[in-house]
Amino acid sequence: MLGHKRIPSREGGIEIVVEELSTRMVKLGNRVTCYNRSGHHVSGKEFDVDASHEYKGVRLKKVWTVNRRGFAAMTSSMCAAVCAAFGRYDVVHFHAEGPCAMLWLPKLFGKRCVATIHGLDYQRAKWGRFASAYIMAGEKCAVKHADEIIVLSRGVQEYFRETYARETKFIPNGVTRVQIRKADLIQTKFGLKKDGYILYVGRLVPEKGIRYLIEAYRKTATEKRLVIVGGTSDTESYMEELKKVAGVDDRIMFMGFVQGEMLDELYSNAYVYVLPSDLEGMPLSLLEAMSYGNCCLVSDISELTEVVEDRAVTFRKGDAGDLRDKLQRLCNDGDLVRRYQEEAAEFVCGKYDWDDVVRRTIELYRA
Repeated sequence: MLGHKRIPSREGGIEIVVEELSTRMVKLGNRVTCYNRSGHHVSGKEFDVDASHEYKGVRLKKVWTVNRRGFAAMTSSMCAAVCAAFGRYDVVHFHAEGPCAMLWLPKLFGKRCVATIHGLDYQRAKWGRFASAYIMAGEKCAVKHADEIIVLSRGVQEYFRETYARETKFIPNGVTRVQIRKADLIQTKFGLKKDGYILYVGRLVPEKGIRYLIEAYRKTATEKRLVIVGGTSDTESYMEELKKVAGVDDRIMFMGFVQGEMLDELYSNAYVYVLPSDLEGMPLSLLEAMSYGNCCLVSDISELTEVVEDRAVTFRKGDAGDLRDKLQRLCNDGDLVRRYQEEAAEFVCGKYDWDDVVRRTIELYRA
């Protein structure tokens, strides 16, 4: 597998997907190698995990990487593709569109190649003209050369059908049943209590809609805090922009990158989880939030509404006014929030199961 930053890591949804797939495939008796980027965690070297050669039975290999914006994914996936082409592998699984630009190489050497499209990445605001063109080249290479393409939403499946007349396989991400934790660490360190805050978890990038989440929240009459969890991804200037929008509103808390027990407690004790994205693939943070029994408020893009169905509240994409109205309604109606909380975990854990995802993926390899 290649195209991710590194495992084990929570630097993004792709890293979680690769870890879940690879470790579960190993448990089923398969041999799996993951090509990790060299360099440090995107949120700082203090979050690095020392797993240089093996992780839960998965072989890890570091590949040469130019750690500069726009070049890290390109250089690491190029090197990984070369290694995979000459390696003794039955299947090479590419993750994300950009890395697929090199999919032709292991295919040339007789490898069966599978691509997972985690989202239409060329649309992301953080990429410049060159990077967007490279990502689009990866998309077209996958269409032309991949034995199979996996997509995470029906909308993206329809995109490939209409744009390229290419059929794809819909295999969504999974989620794991979790243990709910009391607000111990977060109360001691940040003064956060159960149901005392509204939560966002994800990368701090423009397409996530965080700017107008802050604008909507600032116009909401509530004492509940807004807690924004996540690191930047080549978007440090955007972080500064968000802080300017937040201004002096001391109800808004930027926590940076969080993982482990602290993240578990944040999910477990939130009043509402909000995901205001303009663009998504299939966000694992939303699946995780629902697995912790959260009432969720999401934008009405198809990639999110397909996940939540009628088990969450939606608002019009990009409409800060509608988002404010829905936030205010939820803040005012605790009974409504509790009804959504009661249904969320059972619904999402029943609908999205990692063991089923792995089984379907292996079947696709064998086919």
